[in-house]
Amino acid sequence: MSGGDMLDFEIRPNPAPVSVADRAALLANPGFGRVFTDHMVTIHYAEGKGWYDPRVEARAAIPLDPAAAVLHYAQEIFEGLKAYRTADGGVTLFRPEANATRFAASARRMAMPELPVETFVESLRRIVEIDHDWVPEGEDGSLYLRPFMFASEVFLGVRPANEYLYVVIASPAGAYFTGGVKPVTVWASPDYTRAAPGGTGAAKCGGNYAASLAAQAEAIEAGCDQVVFLDAVERRYVDELGGMNVFFVYDDGTLVTPPLTGTILPGITRDAVLTLAGDAGLDVQERPVSFADWQADAVSGRLREVFACGTAAVVTPIGGVRFPDGEFLIGGGEPGRVTMELRQQLVDIQRGRAADPHGWVVRVL
Repeated sequence: MSGGDMLDFEIRPNPAPVSVADRAALLANPGFGRVFTDHMVTIHYAEGKGWYDPRVEARAAIPLDPAAAVLHYAQEIFEGLKAYRTADGGVTLFRPEANATRFAASARRMAMPELPVETFVESLRRIVEIDHDWVPEGEDGSLYLRPFMFASEVFLGVRPANEYLYVVIASPAGAYFTGGVKPVTVWASPDYTRAAPGGTGAAKCGGNYAASLAAQAEAIEAGCDQVVFLDAVERRYVDELGGMNVFFVYDDGTLVTPPLTGTILPGITRDAVLTLAGDAGLDVQERPVSFADWQADAVSGRLREVFACGTAAVVTPIGGVRFPDGEFLIGGGEPGRVTMELRQQLVDIQRGRAADPHGWVVRVL
């Protein structure tokens, strides 16, 4: 299959879908990542054959040989994005082409085959179309889509696999925050780093998240909500949180985020925030921010707001920072104006309630 070809998906409807009544009960309080829809998408890949056998079929367990390469050498990548219910009953996606492009970049870094952008986006359309009744109604609901790919070839040996499986599953999600958006406290890890230059920090692979779990557990033990990592070389500059990018808002209207130098995931929401902030007239800068400057500027009041951003929580205010030698607050620990305005603007665009000047929203239904 060439990069411009489109696969012809075979549709195999689930013969025993969840009943209307049971689905309604599940959607009343889906939480996050606990409830799943009736179907999934699968596409196989083999060296010399390319992508083949694309299906929309009943969600089911995946048969996996104990010697499947992914279990031993961790060739695996994934993405995450959401489908939203609009006021007229339709369904939209937010920037799926950007996720497709990042998925391809992750594949290149992990020595995996690239799924064409058109096929990636079409796979999302297919699962949303067949499972559209699972997209929650209401202000805070969404359908979280999880495309992923892993090495399925059966062999033991350190080399790129020759066979892969691409899958998309879907999970209805409720409000990320209960009781409204509240500032979180982050833990600056003194011992762990997320990624090093030349590593896989810019790829969305499971290993990056596995490596962050010990640091996240340390953060929870310290009474914090999330961990923030410093660079692996000097242990001086801020990289990102365990699963979100970070932004700093200063008293002169400057908005700063660490640059993409290969150790930070290029977030889709991060890119949207940079664009919207520029549209609003903020002085947007991508430059290193040291932890020492973060603390000093927060204490002096020069730093007014800090927030994290990502698909799940959109924009999350950071109210405080803890580290082994102490802690400090940002802006009195309350959500800042710029943070909340950017968050609301993004949410309104995603849900079709505001103008979309950059063409980010894709209508599916």
